[in-house]
Amino acid sequence: MNNHVTVLEIDAHALEHNLNYFKKKLRPETKILAVVKAFGYGSDGVKVATFLQDKVAYFAVAYTHEGVALRNAGIKTPILVLHPQIPNLREIVDYRLEPNLYNFKIFNAFLKLADDIPLINYPIHIKFNTGLNRLGFWHTDIPKIISELKKCTHVKVQSLFSHLAASEDLEEQEFTVKQLNNFAHIAKQFYTYLDYEPMLHILNTSGVVNFAKAQFDMVRIGIGLYGFGNDDQETAQLKNTHNLKSIISQIHFIEPGETVGYNRAFVAKSPTKSATIPVGHADGISRKLGNKKGYVLINNQKAKIIGNVCMDMIMVDVTKIDCHEGDEVLIFNSQKAIKHIAHISETIVYETLTAISQRVKKVLKY
Repeated sequence: MNNHVTVLEIDAHALEHNLNYFKKKLRPETKILAVVKAFGYGSDGVKVATFLQDKVAYFAVAYTHEGVALRNAGIKTPILVLHPQIPNLREIVDYRLEPNLYNFKIFNAFLKLADDIPLINYPIHIKFNTGLNRLGFWHTDIPKIISELKKCTHVKVQSLFSHLAASEDLEEQEFTVKQLNNFAHIAKQFYTYLDYEPMLHILNTSGVVNFAKAQFDMVRIGIGLYGFGNDDQETAQLKNTHNLKSIISQIHFIEPGETVGYNRAFVAKSPTKSATIPVGHADGISRKLGNKKGYVLINNQKAKIIGNVCMDMIMVDVTKIDCHEGDEVLIFNSQKAIKHIAHISETIVYETLTAISQRVKKVLKY
């Protein structure tokens, strides 16, 4: 049992609010795939999926073991594995996960496995590279893919999809529209030569915001589900889902000239009261937040981090704050605070959220 007193509270009402916000941008028949990879963007993928399983059509994870965890938790909703590897293909089948097949090596490996078992009409997803240049077949691979599929009764293409490279950036609108058109052309070729029509999806969170007309059959909501849009205006319409809390373990009274923390990075110039909090860089607190660059909230007042961030602890200046050992500490509880941490840490919100360690206790709050 995890008895770490530092806790990440996941706001279930905020999750539902954010999901419904994006639903309103879509046609009633458009399906929603909720992305719960990377432990639900640093929260808890199992808890998030359990809450959302009757509210979405699909889940997506990055790797096979993430999908297995959802199945072991009793999730029956279809699960797309975005980046499966050949050694995991049998496990994918055993747990009724649905693989993304993105090149001929894994495509042929899965078709062979499907033939050996044998499977019948097992759902697969085929990804095309339309400009991100990360994973995916090229449009020139279509004839060979279709030829192989026509010879095989063991699999059935559940969806064709691609991924936008810069959907949040309207200065790259021309490039995004080109991606959308390329994907539509790919889909048309498949629809011409197959005797059925797989689902189509290409839009991510910012794609839904900026290019909702290209929603096709399904959209994938990732960071938007957790409270962040592609600009401040969109983010303001969403609710924060991640609330990281801890407590004060100990309070010290530091005399002038005394130092705090490793390398004596903080030197007291006047009598100082410090509070030690059980959260550190092993929990996802960037070392760049040390030395008064970052802060926490104690009794609704800012307490700056003094000295270097330790592996398991930070120390903060509470000289002007009325507080006691055991009092609650808010590391962050708003989109503004998370964005500030990301800015000081010289990174993006995605990294700030997914950096939250798995040793931090996760609680879904209703």
